Amino acid sequence: MTGAEVVFGPGPRHAARREPAPGLRCAAVPASSTMAAFALATIALLFIPGPAVFYTLNRSIADGRRIGLAAVAGLEVGDLIQASAAALGLSAVLTTSALLFNAVKWAGVVYLVVTGIRTLLHPPAPIDPARTGTSMRQAFRQGVVVNALNPKTALFFLAIFPQFIDPTATHAGRQSLVLGAIFVVLATIVNGSFSLLASSLRHLLLRGRSLDIVRRYVSGGLFVVLGIAAATAGHPAHVTR
Repeated sequence: MTGAEVVFGPGPRHAARREPAPGLRCAAVPASSTMAAFALATIALLFIPGPAVFYTLNRSIADGRRIGLAAVAGLEVGDLIQASAAALGLSAVLTTSALLFNAVKWAGVVYLVVTGIRTLLHPPAPIDPARTGTSMRQAFRQGVVVNALNPKTALFFLAIFPQFIDPTATHAGRQSLVLGAIFVVLATIVNGSFSLLASSLRHLLLRGRSLDIVRRYVSGGLFVVLGIAAATAGHPAHVTR
């Protein structure tokens, strides 16, 4: 031997490992602080009166607990559609395309305003506490439409949701799915609680005539106001970042 060191085991090519690029995070799940902040933002959104809240209260008071919970199930399918769209990047497409964004926005605006005007023009049908006026299938289907076209939820996923995604993460899509799941779970809990509370007070609320005023004028007026508010909402690309 001439003093050369003999190395046993795998050579350098086996020992070398590929390291992530500098500044690139591999977390597939958002940080706990991010999830907590997102949960607070979601809860704040859910407690703001909107189409989902009014629809839940209306179905629960008018038709009882079973129909109210069926409506909530439909609402959460609508939330799942919006959350999935955000996770798949469709929200980003809408953000960069003014034409598509306006199409989604105005679809929601027309739905809300037309619903509000119809509610204002037509007296609500008398409520019979002994029977329901809407089937579970109808309540579920209507709930899906209400939240799939809910402009308040759409603007949340377009303008606020991206702020909680780490752009340096290699699994940003998975982070989006986790946050979307958090949103749907919290929405189910909040809307379900509204339904249970409203249905438990149903017989008490049905005693007075004030319920008809709320069902027609308050509900219809609020739908129109929400439609106007959605119509004046700016494009997220001009609002964020």
